[in-house]
Amino acid sequence: MSHKALFFKSVQAEMTDVLIAELSEIGFEGFEEVEEGLKAFIKETDYDEAKVIALAQTYTVSFSAETIPVQNWNEVWESNFDPMQVDDFVGVRANFHAPMQGVAHEIVITPKMSFGTGHHATTYMVMQLMKDINFNNKTVFDYGTGTGILAILAEKLGSTSILGIDYDDWCIENATENLTANNCQYITIEKADNAKLTTKFDIVIANINKNIILDNMAYLADDVVLGGEVLLSGLLQEDEADILAKALTFNWKHQVTIKKGMWIALHFVA
Repeated sequence: MSHKALFFKSVQAEMTDVLIAELSEIGFEGFEEVEEGLKAFIKETDYDEAKVIALAQTYTVSFSAETIPVQNWNEVWESNFDPMQVDDFVGVRANFHAPMQGVAHEIVITPKMSFGTGHHATTYMVMQLMKDINFNNKTVFDYGTGTGILAILAEKLGSTSILGIDYDDWCIENATENLTANNCQYITIEKADNAKLTTKFDIVIANINKNIILDNMAYLADDVVLGGEVLLSGLLQEDEADILAKALTFNWKHQVTIKKGMWIALHFVA
């Protein structure tokens, strides 16, 4: 599966978050802020040039596009992927980086076309929320697992039964490889295009986007035990009201909303 790499030239700093948010809404799943502008990556099958042109006209920016063959995708990530960390809680690096010091937990991730390295604000914030939740011996459902990064962190925090679901074959393959790289023992990865399950979990995580979360919230409500924790992200600040309204119909108790740039992550108790 090839990818499209777009370069938006001379993007002002205050416009970068806006563009990332808008591009995420139309399927872009990787971004790199560079001195000359913004790079954005999307699967070629998901690329809609008309939508990108409309965005570029709306925000008065120019862009160029190129196709990245599948065999070159990891080279793109490796050239741009720097280690990151959430305070002293968790560090994320690739296998070609040296081990990280001064963090309680370390995760090794090879993105391989899948969303989730910790660099994006939404993944970063979910990890922040996870820091204050007791995962010890808890069951966890990670909906839209991507690279598996949040499932891996859940195991490192003490969960002994974790289900990660994604609809994309490449994500399934990538997440499985990342489980091996992190010596995980308690995570199962499955392919599915919705959150309908027959098992309930202590903690439910969904870091996807507003539309998919709203479409699946009734399933997510069935997936979590009474009194369980729900973490939602992949959301923009303007999405909060709709998410809160829908959550209220399931009697979820809103604990906190945290923000990073234009993005938010929410914590509920079911």
